[in-house]
Amino acid sequence: MSPAVFSHGDLRLYLLSLLAESPQHGYGIIQSLTDRTGGTYTPSAGTIYPRLAKLEEDGLVTKTVDGRTTIYAITEAGRAELAARENDLAGIEAGLTDSVRLIATEVRQSVQDAMKSLRADLAAAEKDDRTAAKSRPRTASDDSRLLSREEMHRADAIINAFRARVRTDLRTHVAKGGSLPASVVTDLESALDEAARGVTVALSSPGH
Repeated sequence: MSPAVFSHGDLRLYLLSLLAESPQHGYGIIQSLTDRTGGTYTPSAGTIYPRLAKLEEDGLVTKTVDGRTTIYAITEAGRAELAARENDLAGIEAGLTDSVRLIATEVRQSVQDAMKSLRADLAAAEKDDRTAAKSRPRTASDDSRLLSREEMHRADAIINAFRARVRTDLRTHVAKGGSLPASVVTDLESALDEAARGVTVALSSPGH
């Protein structure tokens, strides 16, 4: 999603909708916009803060300064404007959903392209090995090296596909308004750490 998707009025309304969910500080608002657009739109502070100031000037939000943090909250007048423009907000949300769906499609295409590239690299490597083999006898070491190269390409493809799938699932879920508990991310981190340790142990075992 490009910044142009949000016109001045659309961004103003969407900011109100974010604050209607809960009071937030400026960075939290920027992060929410990033998450809900699948990471394709990260507004600058120079874009967000002037609009928040205008919303405050219009009486639609209030701000509370707590130390170095400024928290913004929607007012009753802000909720009234949000309710009056409910249809407009629905249109904006639909646009965000379409954008995230497009991101998912592009990610899948990227993975497919990466797989094609890996297969091409593997074919080229095999051709080089065949050419080299013509000038000298083929050994068990050659076979092992070729097999390892093939498995390295396969491992790369698996890792890239996993990353793309999980990243897309997470961003799509959050963009649709779903919650992402810290426990889910912690479990993901633990599973990946365990998998990495398993690979390390397997590679260091006798015979590898």
